[in-house]
Parts: sequence; structure tokens; C-alpha cells
Amino acid sequence: MELYDLIFYFFAIVTVVSAFMVVTSKNIVHAGFNLLFTFFGVAGIYVLLGADFIAVVQLLVYVGGILILLLFGIMLTNKITSVELRTGTAHIIPAVIGVGIFWGALTAIVAFKTDWVEVNTASTESTTIIGLGNLLLTDYVLIFELLGILLLVALIGAASFARREIEELKD
Repeated sequence: MELYDLIFYFFAIVTVVSAFMVVTSKNIVHAGFNLLFTFFGVAGIYVLLGADFIAVVQLLVYVGGILILLLFGIMLTNKITSVELRTGTAHIIPAVIGVGIFWGALTAIVAFKTDWVEVNTASTESTTIIGLGNLLLTDYVLIFELLGILLLVALIGAASFARREIEELKD
């Protein structure tokens, strides 16, 4: 077993165990912090796959933005930190069936594997950032600009709705 395989198994175990802890945790703060380890594990797997741009976006958007906002929202709301989450036992049986089907399909794929593509990050000539940048500014420049305009319109619309609601609260 190579070092690459060991590192992959480490990130896979961290991701799966912390995701399981997110789902089964009864304390919402603990679930939020376990979600942090899940996001880091997924980013590590992206790095191993040679998708460095997606790994950085994973860290910036999910860990840096969404998770921190979620944790601040949980911690700044004093009533929600002591809430105990209850999960019913009625959801355990469908979850076990779903995991069993997924595990069986994964085992079948590994057992009957054909023509697997090997991931070799050392053979890549450039990073994915350069390739994505070239594609966004050459082949997909129109779509890129239209998405930028769409996001600007959505931002202006959200600001106008928020302003209208604030003015209604003042009256």
C-alpha cells in the first residue's frame, strides 16, 4: 500500500466518521463542528484527485463562508445552543437499507471493475486553475458574463426587498 492510498483512506475515514457524527449528534453545536471536519476531509480528497481549484473553493465557500456563518448563528442565539435534537427510530430502517444498497453497489463496482482510469497528479502539466481560467475567458466568456449580470440583478433585488421590509417595519 502506497502513501497516496494511506492519505486517501485517512481523508475518507475522517469524512465518513465526521459526517456520521453530524447526522447522529444530539447537540447542534457539536454537529456544526463535526461538519467542519467533513468539509476538510472532502477538500483533502479533492486535493488528492488533482482538483486544486475545487479544493480551495470548498475551503473558502463552505468552511470559510457557510460553516462559519452557521456556527456564529448557532452560538449567538442563546436559546438554540441548549436544544437537544431528537431523531426518531422510524428513520433508522430506511437509512440502513439505503446504506446497504449503496455499499452493495460500491462492492459490485469494485469487484467487477473494468478499464479504471488511474489518477496520477504528477503527470498534470498545469493546475486546474489555469485551464478553468482559459475556458472561462475564451470559450465560455458569454455565459460567464451573463451569470455575472444575473448575480448582480439578484443582489439588487435582494437589497430592494430588504429595504422595503425595513421601511415597512419603521412605519
